[in-house]
Amino acid sequence: MGRLVILTGPSCVGKGPLHDALNRHYPRLARRLHKLVLYNSRAPRPGERDGRDYYFRPRHEIEALRDREHFILMDVRGDLQALDVASLREILAGPGDAFFEGNPFVPVSLLDRPALSGIASLSVFLSPLSREEILFLRHPDRGVDLPALVADVQRRKLLLRMQKQKGRLSLGDLENVERRCNSAYREMQLAWRFDHVLPNHDGEGHDHWDAFYYPVGDAYRVLQAFVALLEGGTTDYAERWEPDLLPQAGP
Repeated sequence: MGRLVILTGPSCVGKGPLHDALNRHYPRLARRLHKLVLYNSRAPRPGERDGRDYYFRPRHEIEALRDREHFILMDVRGDLQALDVASLREILAGPGDAFFEGNPFVPVSLLDRPALSGIASLSVFLSPLSREEILFLRHPDRGVDLPALVADVQRRKLLLRMQKQKGRLSLGDLENVERRCNSAYREMQLAWRFDHVLPNHDGEGHDHWDAFYYPVGDAYRVLQAFVALLEGGTTDYAERWEPDLLPQAGP
């Protein structure tokens, strides 16, 4: 029986480029990962396809799944998402692994559900800051507003991605960016729930992923660490975070 492989982290931290790099440079490993496609009430982003990225459905259709057996519903940053547990078990019964790539609120919500008990998993959280950087920045002498700094780090990445996708941005686009960047700190507070944390400063849209064909910088280090973990090995690059590493944000 296969396992559930989870790749998660804040929006635009680099999950998509990491998966793309795995496909390019380690196709044998990538072929073992069978994407777990969830239902989602939001509209597709440019380049996304129904049935490949999500099953995009109106919110009321996903709400209707709540009463159906084998479906788990979750609210993720205002979007309603749903997992078909039967489809997950079908993948796990085959020769490969089920693969989830997305927001950390989803796997945290799923892993404790009785319907998923007994399923082996490997969970990896991508973080825009390392544990060492967090310890440095959170020291009282530095006076750093850590949630605001995390939001600013992710805002730059999100704006770059959205500008590449859409060119000129609407008010709705900017509101979406703010919602996602302001959620990043709360998502990082969940990192301790996952098996491994991989620091990655080369977020989505960074040249280090594909400008030179081979990944360089953090993109290279994260890819090699992810490959080692998929192969059942260990890596010195992976971190393990304690539950109180990130202080609670103010009111």
